[in-house]
Amino acid sequence: IISEKKSICNEIKNRKQLQVIKLFEGRVVRYNESKNFCYQRTYEPKWSDVWTKIQIRVNSTKMIRVTQVENEEKLKEMETFNMFDFFSSFLKEKLNDSFIYVDLYNNKTCIKVHVSDTDTYYSVALSRGFDPRLFFVFLCGLLLFFYGDTLSRSQIFYYSTGITVGMLASMLILVFMLSKLMPKKSPFVALLLGGWSVSIYVIQLVFKNLQAICTEYWQYLLGYLGIVGFVSFAFCYKYGPLENERSINILNWTLQLIGLLLMYISVQIRHIAVTMVVIAFCTKQIEYPVRWIYILYRKIKLKRGKPSPPRLLTEEEYRKQGDVETRKALEELRGYCSSPDFAAWKTVSRIQSPKRFADFVEGSSHLTPNEVSVHEHEYGFGGSFLEDELFGEDSDVEEEMEIEPVLYQDLR
Repeated sequence: IISEKKSICNEIKNRKQLQVIKLFEGRVVRYNESKNFCYQRTYEPKWSDVWTKIQIRVNSTKMIRVTQVENEEKLKEMETFNMFDFFSSFLKEKLNDSFIYVDLYNNKTCIKVHVSDTDTYYSVALSRGFDPRLFFVFLCGLLLFFYGDTLSRSQIFYYSTGITVGMLASMLILVFMLSKLMPKKSPFVALLLGGWSVSIYVIQLVFKNLQAICTEYWQYLLGYLGIVGFVSFAFCYKYGPLENERSINILNWTLQLIGLLLMYISVQIRHIAVTMVVIAFCTKQIEYPVRWIYILYRKIKLKRGKPSPPRLLTEEEYRKQGDVETRKALEELRGYCSSPDFAAWKTVSRIQSPKRFADFVEGSSHLTPNEVSVHEHEYGFGGSFLEDELFGEDSDVEEEMEIEPVLYQDLR
């Protein structure tokens, strides 16, 4: 009798024990009744898991309800009757395909699958891998943070953001406008709070069923986007883009803060996320000093890179260089005249002294002794050209001094 009582007690305890099915990566389980599932973390996140996503997918033939909790204790609490859980279960929508995202640092994650019909079959699968959406969110945050100032001053960004917000949050905007018109009494406040909750719930429901809405109700969707988009554009056009510098700064800071938050939530490794946020913030802050240093460097480089003024030649160097270049040019001319390409007869018919030209080609001087003496007399030391250069200025000064008294007398 005692042994039978012990066996009965053990059976009762076993029935009271919570049945939990463990989930493993790459393994798919299928059931047709309500079950509890738990995932136990078996490894520490690494730096290569920066944009890694762990998700639990529940796919069923009919509508089911999936509830996510922290551990088995929460599952046991759900087995007992709780008024709050009873009402919250009705707020959770039923779906054929549910995705539960698991934090990499959660030691354990549990779900409960509620099945209302016995002929409902569902499968539960756990997967882990690179998520391109997390990387896209990180890039968006990076762009918002570094280009917040440019975007806050852009009219295209102003109108596109206003129209997008109007399309996505039209119900919230409607509730906000009604809150301005309704009196601030307790019944109306409760009504407004309920309106906010319903609006958020409807937005969440629309996003989860967006694919079905686009395929089945695309006409209504286009009508909604057209009407709400036009109203949003008219509202933005009425108030116009931001012109006050303080308002622009507030928008810039808001965009930068949103960018940092997007960068943080998109990186799954927490210490790496904090490091990236700090690096981005420091890089943004040192942008202006780096720009000033670069401008200063450019100015110093331009000053140093300017060519130094050429050294002036002395009179002796000038004469030597002139003689060298003259001889060089004459030799080139003799070589050209001796080449087969030179039209000798045509040239001889045009010049006044063919014999002198022939002597020059044969190697004689290009100047006669008379021409050399005339040149020395005109341009040599003590020549008339040098005298005009030296004494011409003095004569000009004397003429000016003679003219000034005459002008002074005429003026008197």
